[in-house]
Amino acid sequence: MKRITVENYRTDKYYARVVRAVDAILARQETVSPIEVFLEMGLLNMTRIEEWRAGRLPFLERAIQCNLSAASRIVRLLRLHAHDLNLRPSGTVYVRRKRGGKLRLRFTKSGDLKLEEAYARHFVKVVSKRKRRLLSVHSRAATFVT
Repeated sequence: MKRITVENYRTDKYYARVVRAVDAILARQETVSPIEVFLEMGLLNMTRIEEWRAGRLPFLERAIQCNLSAASRIVRLLRLHAHDLNLRPSGTVYVRRKRGGKLRLRFTKSGDLKLEEAYARHFVKVVSKRKRRLLSVHSRAATFVT
């Protein structure tokens, strides 16, 4: 497989599936995460995510139904596509509660910090201050009408 770059990522075999998944997720909510993309693509299911969050899976990559290089590729495609959509990256920490505190959940078998951060990164729709103000005015007006 060729290395994904800014010049060639749109020709990758997973790109169209990532775009469809992101579009479907953004139609429902304001944020996109790699976990949601894997769910939408059918490469991950909620049962396995719950097992991972409960600590019964040592790392999430074990539950993803594709090889590790394909999973990393999809995460990179997501980042590049999110940039095209002007989505703002937001670092997130996934933790599991346990007696005596919290335990950080692992995404990767290797524990590589850059990959862990990539899996934990969410992308948020950017809404301008003007649009946010208009939306709040419309929502207040709708409450007075009903």
